[in-house]
Amino acid sequence: MSSRITTFGFLASLITVCDAPKFGQYGIQDPATPALEGMIFFHNYLFLFILLIGFAVCYVLYYILATFNTDSYEKAAVQNLIFRKWSHASQLEIIWTFIPAGVLLLLAVPSFNLLYSLDELIDPSVTLKIIGHQWYWSYEYSDFATLEEGVTSLAFDSYMVGTSDLSSGAFRLLEVDNRVVLPIKTHIRLLVTAADVLHSWAVPAFGVKIDACPGRLSQVSLFLKRSGVYYGQCSEICGVNHGFMPIVVKGVSLSKFVKWIILKLELTIVD
Repeated sequence: MSSRITTFGFLASLITVCDAPKFGQYGIQDPATPALEGMIFFHNYLFLFILLIGFAVCYVLYYILATFNTDSYEKAAVQNLIFRKWSHASQLEIIWTFIPAGVLLLLAVPSFNLLYSLDELIDPSVTLKIIGHQWYWSYEYSDFATLEEGVTSLAFDSYMVGTSDLSSGAFRLLEVDNRVVLPIKTHIRLLVTAADVLHSWAVPAFGVKIDACPGRLSQVSLFLKRSGVYYGQCSEICGVNHGFMPIVVKGVSLSKFVKWIILKLELTIVD
């Protein structure tokens, strides 16, 4: 029975999406944004070059050790003749100059494309302001900052749920009392700052890690491609409770997001 459960768990792990850290995980979480997809592609692209260069260097080392040795005087005399072909060779110097330069060009072009695409800010449909505190996060939906009946903003604080208050199946040290809700397939702008010390808002599935600096407003674009619940944590050592200010973002369809916003506005006005 246990082997069946283990097999089922292994197959389920291949099908389900990894949007939270898993025990023994050593790879990257499944991408939920085009930015992380580009990072993973560039990572695999670089790894191919690392393998090719590693094999080439190992082969050259093996060839040198196997060819240029002095086991015997006769063999050494023969190898010295071979050595003269490789000593002060202008053609060889040209080769080992142009090949690395070509490799650097092959690495630089896609890296520049990825770098500039990450910095591009398209006119957003939703703006979310994030404020880091010791030791919790505050969120404000800036598009709804001017409302009637004296309500000035749609904002809330997000605290970590204690171990004793966790519901069944929730992640310890990762669950919060108020999740951030964002629409999928919508251009989103994140404005990040801090109220006290340095923090860092990081969600691995988004490929986003942006510093929250006091007195400074940083921004980054976000585009969710699929629904899900995504987990992150503060990635800047911000004090004694640094490890207890997690991030939870729930990606929903645009229609569900509008319903959630309306419900939140109604509750805010009533309060």
